[in-house]
Amino acid sequence: MSDGKGPVLSASQVETLWRPQADEAVLWQGAPDTMVLARTAFRTPVIAGYFALLAAIAVLFGGGLGGAALTLLAGAAVMAILYTIAFTSARTTRYILTDRRVILHVGMAIEKTINLPLAKIGAADLADRGRGYGEIALDVEGEHSLGYLLLWPHARPWRFSHPQPMMRGLADAAAVAERLAEAVAAHQRIERPDAIPAPTAPTPAIEGALA
Repeated sequence: MSDGKGPVLSASQVETLWRPQADEAVLWQGAPDTMVLARTAFRTPVIAGYFALLAAIAVLFGGGLGGAALTLLAGAAVMAILYTIAFTSARTTRYILTDRRVILHVGMAIEKTINLPLAKIGAADLADRGRGYGEIALDVEGEHSLGYLLLWPHARPWRFSHPQPMMRGLADAAAVAERLAEAVAAHQRIERPDAIPAPTAPTPAIEGALA
């Protein structure tokens, strides 16, 4: 397991052992909220609106109530599948912040652990998703082999060339971002005591920036 100083693990190096080491302090741990994950990662409101629009078109253009009902039934089935996937993803995900790294233990079918040393985190963008929930995208400095598909759904949307890991559906996300900023600052003071200035806290991104 990484000691917090090495490079980000590549897909071929992803570990199945994810528990922090004995000399590693856990500062925070959590998991995505199922409903928030479904809404933000699986776009359930957009999918629901799409099928509602199809049903309305069926009624307006002669498909009748029967055609609309079948469309809505298909939409309900798709929504059930998406919520099931979101539930499974949330249940099999654990985000952990230690004094050395951020750990993403993810994987619905195949468990995998992604270690992000604090020294490699150049920036963090916080997006508010309402009612205290939010998402934190992590900009990993330098070259890495973290593929978008390896990370998804824990990846910042549309960043294919340089994927950014994302902690999704976090309760009290602002407090988590503050703890992350403090951990990065403390780590830099230990690793580079002469470095000035200390890093600032992750700044909230505009709501649409992570959409």
